[in-house]
Amino acid sequence: MKRRSFIKASSFAMVGAAGLPSSKAEAQSSSGYGITPSLNAYSFNKALLEEGMSLDKLFIFAAQVGFTAVDLTAYYIPGYPEVPDDLTLYEIKRDAFRTGISFSGTGVRNDFTVRGAEALAKEIDLVKQWIVAASKLGAPNIRVFDGKAPSAAYSTSTTHQQVVDAFRECARFGARYGVYVAFQNHHDFFIRTDEIIDMIQRVDSEWFGLMLDTGSVAGPDPYREIEKLIPYAVTWQVKEQIRTADGNEAIDVGRLINILHKHQFHGFLPLETLGDGDPRTKVKALFQKVANKL
Repeated sequence: MKRRSFIKASSFAMVGAAGLPSSKAEAQSSSGYGITPSLNAYSFNKALLEEGMSLDKLFIFAAQVGFTAVDLTAYYIPGYPEVPDDLTLYEIKRDAFRTGISFSGTGVRNDFTVRGAEALAKEIDLVKQWIVAASKLGAPNIRVFDGKAPSAAYSTSTTHQQVVDAFRECARFGARYGVYVAFQNHHDFFIRTDEIIDMIQRVDSEWFGLMLDTGSVAGPDPYREIEKLIPYAVTWQVKEQIRTADGNEAIDVGRLINILHKHQFHGFLPLETLGDGDPRTKVKALFQKVANKL
């Protein structure tokens, strides 16, 4: 069953138990139920890696803006790509808790298109190690990539199967720790909507889904492609810019939120800002745009 179909069925069950909204206004006010904006830590990539911003300060900023969750990319956890000791992970979890912040997810930088069994096993092991770390942090999902396009000497069909098998193995491992494996469409190996959907269906796991990256959706009408992909989305990367046939342009937040409501998406909605400018100002602006539409 597609995730959206499951959510829809669950929603009907809850309505049956709780009763229908008593008025049109009440129905409209509940349309955004279960959509929770989250701050993607990558918005502060430079500040965290080069300017000495601490995770504690990131959590405080997020809480001050109005977020209740942070998508904590693992790059910013001391020791990455190695997993730190439990004490370090639990201190991060404690600091977030004291600020009123939970983790909507975490993520790693992996490449499942590498050549050679040993190299691939190393990439899979990286994801597995951070799945365990995610469970200790209380992060419900881990973001993974597919990988860079293969060399001409390595057939595309072989690489397709290799990536599918790697995702499936990680999803099975994630199920043991209660951590969803979420593939981010990052315009790398799987690009077109049809091949992304085909890949997810071939992985065929209840613990595997899509981190829908609005800034990397391929096609002349990105919103149309988002509608095709949303049944497979378990989390998001909502960015300021979206790809169109004419190049990048500011995302239409209202249109995006309408799509989420139309398809009854319930879950975290991580927001990410990129490029020039003060990330604090940019994050606040994007958060307000989204919050006003929810």
